Amino acid sequence: MTRHLILGVLIGFLLAASGCRPAAAPKTAGFKPIAPRVLDADNALAEARALVALGPRIACTPGARQAAGHLLLRLQAAGVQASLDAFTDETPSGPTTFWNVMGVIPASGRQADKAPWIFLGSHFDTKSGISDRFEGANDSASSSGLLLELARVLQAAGPLPVNIGIAFFDGEECRDSYTARDGLHGSRHAARALCLNRRADQVRAVIILDMIGDKDLTVTLPLNSTSDLVTRVFRAAEAEKVRAKFALMPGAMVDDHLPFLEADIPAVDLIDFEYGSAPGRNDYWHTPQDTLDKLSAESLGIVGRVVIRVLNGLMMEAHGRISD
Repeated sequence: MTRHLILGVLIGFLLAASGCRPAAAPKTAGFKPIAPRVLDADNALAEARALVALGPRIACTPGARQAAGHLLLRLQAAGVQASLDAFTDETPSGPTTFWNVMGVIPASGRQADKAPWIFLGSHFDTKSGISDRFEGANDSASSSGLLLELARVLQAAGPLPVNIGIAFFDGEECRDSYTARDGLHGSRHAARALCLNRRADQVRAVIILDMIGDKDLTVTLPLNSTSDLVTRVFRAAEAEKVRAKFALMPGAMVDDHLPFLEADIPAVDLIDFEYGSAPGRNDYWHTPQDTLDKLSAESLGIVGRVVIRVLNGLMMEAHGRISD
């Protein structure tokens, strides 16, 4: 498969890897918002647990390849069209192969090709050099487990006025320090694909999830997130009556939302960067202490329901424009 075709598969516009594109569903008379309560937080935690059970998921290792295959099968089991996207990127060790997992939930209607896109993303790889049994439970199984549950909810919701992209990124973690050749490999590849296919202007939002399962939840949105999306997250948290668990980080963050921002694509990063032994600390991050016992279904449910509320607002606006 050529690199050009791989890039086309990545964003799901051609869907050549699955053999065909689904027939467009009839345009619906109205869009019914998704009830946040339909999200199954226990299922999200179970998905995180299953990912951890595979072992370390260090990029460019058999463990990461196995994890990618697992996520692909879980998306397909939920009825989501999905494919593996293998790509080569420069690293401190030279050209290396990575695996993104991409899912697509197409918009309804005959104008689906022109409908806006919303991408939900999580990385699934784990940091190297921690331990031979490093779980990476919060970073990155928690966000990957929740993303699988969100994909199930969105697929089951029926006709949607937007195209939904589900992205599991490989190679988010750097080996040494974040540079153009070290870290954010999967998200940079995805952002490049959107630009090369001239579809970036159709993307209404990229919502990145990372480290969102901590029992002591404090979602810290980085300053280098799109302000409109930050406002929407805070508004959704207020509606969900969990606003106290969401805060603005005092500084910027290098995470998978950054390549999209650099491509002028609206993006927000939902990350709990206070993951530690006491409030305000982050001493479990990238240590053997990042284990499943630190996670809770309650935290996954809070973040998941807030994301659904944000999506409802974006989809209602898209439906209004389509109906006009």
